[in-house]
Amino acid sequence: MNTPSDLDLHWMRRALELARRGIGVTSPNPAVGCVILDRAGQVVGEGWHEYDLLDHAEIVALREATTHAPSGSGFDRVHGGTAYVTLEPCNITGRTPPCTGALIRSGIARVVAATIDPNPAVSGHGLEALRAAGIQVSVGPGQSEARRLNEGFARWIQHRRPFVLMKVAMTLDARIAPPPAQMIPHAPYWITSEVARAAVQHLRWAADATMVGVDTVLADDPWMTDRSGLRRRRPLLRIVLDSALRMPLDCKLVTTAQNDVVIFTVSTDETRIHELESRGVRVEVLPAETGVAERGGDKSSSQARQPGRVPLEKVLDKLGDKGILTLLTETGTRLNTAFLAAGLVDRLHLFISPQIMGSDAVPAFCGMPSFVHMTDVEVERYGDDLGLSSLLRDPWPPAQT
Repeated sequence: MNTPSDLDLHWMRRALELARRGIGVTSPNPAVGCVILDRAGQVVGEGWHEYDLLDHAEIVALREATTHAPSGSGFDRVHGGTAYVTLEPCNITGRTPPCTGALIRSGIARVVAATIDPNPAVSGHGLEALRAAGIQVSVGPGQSEARRLNEGFARWIQHRRPFVLMKVAMTLDARIAPPPAQMIPHAPYWITSEVARAAVQHLRWAADATMVGVDTVLADDPWMTDRSGLRRRRPLLRIVLDSALRMPLDCKLVTTAQNDVVIFTVSTDETRIHELESRGVRVEVLPAETGVAERGGDKSSSQARQPGRVPLEKVLDKLGDKGILTLLTETGTRLNTAFLAAGLVDRLHLFISPQIMGSDAVPAFCGMPSFVHMTDVEVERYGDDLGLSSLLRDPWPPAQT
């Protein structure tokens, strides 16, 4: 990959700013931004994608460039110009016609893309179509930021499973709650500060679904809602793993359910299922774990399976079928360990409070069959708390130029 120029980086940063406006409103499509410059290097069009408005970012930017042009100039302002787009323009017809065709017809001379499209039907082919039409193509400026923005889309479009972002709020000695004897029933104990908890709300806003286990519901009675106050296209799906349907009918999740709470269970108790569904809760019954790996005899996956438990991989398959791109897990000891042991966590985000609770407190993880290594760790401060984020499984295909 060639080193991008300062000018290309400047305009790609602007395109990324536009793309971020799509967080919460583009799923299940990617968040994409586009900036169009004329031959003189002046901005004539900008756009970003919003799912319900159909048009992709390139089309929105081209429309702005031509609609606001002086009378009679039309595509003259675009001809010979440059388009900066955060994701490779598509060359296929979906809900809308191909963006490559629109760019070619506009007379654009150069297209700068931050990254290829992870969609196997598009990946590299959009760039090939542009090059075949005589358009100069550059790939790479802002690539890491563009890929971070669409990790969920990259995982889902290739594997039809959500990107799993595990959030854990813990102490310096990796504890997530005081000793059980010191806990007040149905009252959460806040490990981290308000600043860190506000950052968690931002993670919920950017996710399509959030998940807890029934043990967390019984202990903390959480809302699990998106309280960021930011705009989103569809409600945050609240998911509970509850193998024996122990979910209290008077808990906050049930009493606030509006078809946005889903319980995955292995129980076939029809009476209990009816009680929950009559209150607006959706219940998905899955076959119980057998303790035997199903995919290629993977040892770590087998170790994570516990007979009688809800099968995690089948849960992810079901969520992928529902168009869930990003799943935020906010689970306890057992599920934290199970997800990591099965190799199902794509990104791990730790919020660490400067406290030490001791060995009697509840651990974040227990009985891990192997080490988990965090690399290229992003570090942030949230007041006195520390945030560590690391990509454990890269969902993106290899980069192209």
